[in-house]
Amino acid sequence: SVTRDQQMIHSLRAFRHRSYRLFFCGQSVAVLGSWIQFLAMNWLVYRLSGSAWLLGVTGFAGQIAILVLAPFGGLWADRFDRRKLLLWTQAAAMIPGFVLASLAYADAIEIWHVVLMASLFGVIMAIDVPVRQSFTPEMVPAREDLPSAIAFNALMQNGGRMLGPTIAGLLIAASSEAVCFVVNGVSKIAAVTTLMMMTVTPIARPRASSSIWGGLKEGIVYTWNSVPLRLLFPVVAAVSFMASPYQTLMPIFAAEVFAGGADTLGFLIGAAGLGGIAGMLLLASRQDVRGLMNWIAGSAFAAGATLVVFAYSTSLMLSLAMIAVVGLAALTVAMGVSTIVQTIVEDRMRGRVLGLFVVAFLGMFPLGSLAAGAVASWIGATHTLAAGGVACMLTAFWLWRRLPELRSHIRPIYVKLGIISE
Repeated sequence: SVTRDQQMIHSLRAFRHRSYRLFFCGQSVAVLGSWIQFLAMNWLVYRLSGSAWLLGVTGFAGQIAILVLAPFGGLWADRFDRRKLLLWTQAAAMIPGFVLASLAYADAIEIWHVVLMASLFGVIMAIDVPVRQSFTPEMVPAREDLPSAIAFNALMQNGGRMLGPTIAGLLIAASSEAVCFVVNGVSKIAAVTTLMMMTVTPIARPRASSSIWGGLKEGIVYTWNSVPLRLLFPVVAAVSFMASPYQTLMPIFAAEVFAGGADTLGFLIGAAGLGGIAGMLLLASRQDVRGLMNWIAGSAFAAGATLVVFAYSTSLMLSLAMIAVVGLAALTVAMGVSTIVQTIVEDRMRGRVLGLFVVAFLGMFPLGSLAAGAVASWIGATHTLAAGGVACMLTAFWLWRRLPELRSHIRPIYVKLGIISE
């Protein structure tokens, strides 16, 4: 039990830093608000139109900006004070919530309003996410505490994904979607307040010597010339593209395979979120980054194998267990790579590299969902998910074959950083 207690204390080591404690509290509230608004927007669009296509348009509008704009968010994170940038993005994130609330209370809201505000929120988040990720080492300057902080950042996202839709459903049942939009707007005030309470020493940044396009090119060249990044980013992109469509196709499995309704859908999505939380707790309990590449390769294989089993399962209990492992494994791949990136990348390039990581991770979601929808209409949802699972397993095999090369390039960096001895 002493060992278990020590491991728990080790998992929580990011909270030794006051700025991270403030950040975690404020962002947890803000993330919860975002998920409450996300469900309310989808429910409102469906209630007004009854159209699955318009639901897809709303989801795509809210996510596609990440694919295009995240690299710019990363560039600005390298050029400007990250805490001030976050203050601006979190303040701007209040606007869609309060605008939608005003229109809903005035009974003047239309579908194009929701799509427009979803697009605006997506643009804000595309800039916010790489800035937020690159800000973590400033709040947690001790490198050995970074895996804990990155894991708890992901835990925050999964906690919001689990609780937000449930709270939104209760609020809509008790009142209306307008209340959900107000809650999201107010949640961003909590994020702004905690950011203002922080005392983080700003990092001295050299004056930008290149244009915006020159700066972006510099980030791409740096990423390409780093063998660990060049090999790991495609793994994140492949797993995100192939595994993430389960979220889009889940209503089909809930209704057609298990003859259930919204409650069955909620159980399936909740199981994936619970798996994600378990994965992040496992990641937080690790001592350091050594051995993470084995975890990443193993998780990519596990995500694919369990996705194949889920695709063909007709047992709800087996499917809940399998989708929980998919959630755990897919997030372990992404957050494992994020931990390595945060550890090895020079601070002057951190924002741009993380901007590209966000494209590989979150930017693949809308593309994977669109592709899955098209393929599922051709070969069916079951075979589509199974094909994605097989692709994840093939990606894992490819990474396993490249692990010796990866280690030979990453070992000197770990020695230089003092993570391992000569």
